[in-house]
Amino acid sequence: MLTIDRATRDAILAHARNDHPDEACGVVAGPEDSDRPARFIPMLNAARSPTFYEFDSADLLQLYKEMAANDEEPVVIYHSHTATEAYPSRTDIAYASEPNAHYVLVSTRTDDTDEFRSFRIVDGVVTEEPVEVVESYA
Repeated sequence: MLTIDRATRDAILAHARNDHPDEACGVVAGPEDSDRPARFIPMLNAARSPTFYEFDSADLLQLYKEMAANDEEPVVIYHSHTATEAYPSRTDIAYASEPNAHYVLVSTRTDDTDEFRSFRIVDGVVTEEPVEVVESYA
């Protein structure tokens, strides 16, 4: 199960809406082995595409250096789908390389609802998991 604070969930949703019609992407880092998303890091979709996202390689390298220096890891890796449901595509599954991360997908295909779903993707196997939104981590 993904437990995420409301402010971070809302920031992910806002990033997805702001970048629409292109897919948005980013990371939420947290202390190593904590499974607690703590630091919201919106990234630039280097592909600038409504159907595909790609982290800029230089930005991603810098992010991983920062996380290593801060004893952090990517707890959540998120992106949006602009015209389809919030479910990993074949490409998303193929590129999933962090077995401990929660892969969050948001769909911005309609204006009236936000689909916010979380998955574990390990060795090509997709497992949806519940999402618990909390006001804060107590």
